[in-house]
Amino acid sequence: MARIKTNWAARRVRHMRLRQHLQGTSLRPRLNVFRSSRHLYAQVIDDAVGHTLAAASTLEIDSKASTKTDQAREVGKLVAERAKAHGITAVVFDRGGYKYHGRVKELAESARKEGLAF
Repeated sequence: MARIKTNWAARRVRHMRLRQHLQGTSLRPRLNVFRSSRHLYAQVIDDAVGHTLAAASTLEIDSKASTKTDQAREVGKLVAERAKAHGITAVVFDRGGYKYHGRVKELAESARKEGLAF
């Protein structure tokens, strides 16, 4: 097996491996997380149809002074509220190949506190 040369490529391989087992349905869509160096994005996706049902990102939040983990908490709340507005209460969490800690973990925990089950 060839050695993966970049962090991006290694994350992509982990994400594809994860996606072999995860799939969002109409009853239980997939909560996808993308983390860049500056921003965090979350989408609730119905993979059966291929539509994004709800989305949120740090671009929408007016908290430049707060930390990235505080911003992740806000994004988790926002995406959970928008998903619940569409009648979605349960999702499958797709961490996108990232480790479950830091910003990804804060987003997940705040979405759970807002009422999303996963």
